[in-house]
Amino acid sequence: MKVNKHLKVQGTIKDRGVIKWQGMMLTEHVEMIRAWYEEDQHDAEPELNETDLQLLQEELVLATQRKCQVKLKSWKEKKFHYHLGIIQELDGRSRSIIYQDPSGIHRLPMDELVSVWLLD
Repeated sequence: MKVNKHLKVQGTIKDRGVIKWQGMMLTEHVEMIRAWYEEDQHDAEPELNETDLQLLQEELVLATQRKCQVKLKSWKEKKFHYHLGIIQELDGRSRSIIYQDPSGIHRLPMDELVSVWLLD
């Protein structure tokens, strides 16, 4: 039975490894480091200007008329999301894009849309 399970013998020295440094970190520091790591996992919010929005609108109208396959990129909850399908309708009242993919019909709010690629 090992009494000091955290001790590691390196040569003639008993070492506690990483455990010896844990007492030097304040709780606030640990929380700040965790928040910093979590923030690094987020995507930066894209800033679209008037020209970008105009080009998005033109691409959406063209994709709706052609009924071609499109790849949509949206930004929600600090992450980018990608959608693949055929745009069925642009709903102006609810400001959403209705598109169909093999799993069914979906609705994507226009405010979340970042870019559109026509694939056909």
